[in-house]
Amino acid sequence: MTDKLAPHDRIFCAIDTTDLAHAIDLASNLSGVIGGAKLGKEFFAAHGPQGVREVAKAGLPIFLDVKYHDIPNTVAGAIRAVTPLGLKIVNVHATGGFEMMKRAGEAARETADKAGVDAPWVIAVTVLTSLDQVDLDDVGLAGPISERVVKLAELTQKAGLDGVVCSAQEITAVRAACGPDFKLITPGIRPAWSSSDDQKRIVTPRDAVAMGTDVMVIGRPITKADDPVKAAKRIVDELS
Repeated sequence: MTDKLAPHDRIFCAIDTTDLAHAIDLASNLSGVIGGAKLGKEFFAAHGPQGVREVAKAGLPIFLDVKYHDIPNTVAGAIRAVTPLGLKIVNVHATGGFEMMKRAGEAARETADKAGVDAPWVIAVTVLTSLDQVDLDDVGLAGPISERVVKLAELTQKAGLDGVVCSAQEITAVRAACGPDFKLITPGIRPAWSSSDDQKRIVTPRDAVAMGTDVMVIGRPITKADDPVKAAKRIVDELS
């Protein structure tokens, strides 16, 4: 689906904070500049569903990055609880297995229909971009990262979810395995003019799009910039 997206729609800003006022201010300033805001576990633990509602009032679509990973019934219940918030994206861990993912997707669609909102994309996390091959070996997960990512992506697609979160370095392989309509969400994206922070497997926004990325999650290059709006516009311009 990558060719269908305008440059600004490809970018979701990672607003990783527990400061509600700051999150609202940042989302308000970025509304209309980029495609959405990603709110993570820190924010959700501090402010819950009401905090999400407050940020969403800025007009940016919301990616709720909570990476649910539990027994199928529990994850389905969690998805039912957050779907009425009108999210654009919500995620689970692919390693939760086929049944967990299947139940999550079903819960999102059924609840959205009852609540009168659009169903969110339910996306599965494959391998965190903060991990490299040494990290996987350390926890007993043998084999190349790319093979593990593709296997998890195929399982995600089989379970009926919308796409996966994966490093841009695995985009080509996942696209080949899962086809053009499978949604690919990529964190670990850093413009050439920013530092790599704690993401070990990164590429630039332009490179990521060339590889087939649909949506990119970009955090500190925007949020820690002296002028976040200017930084966001600079990234969009680089994609245009």
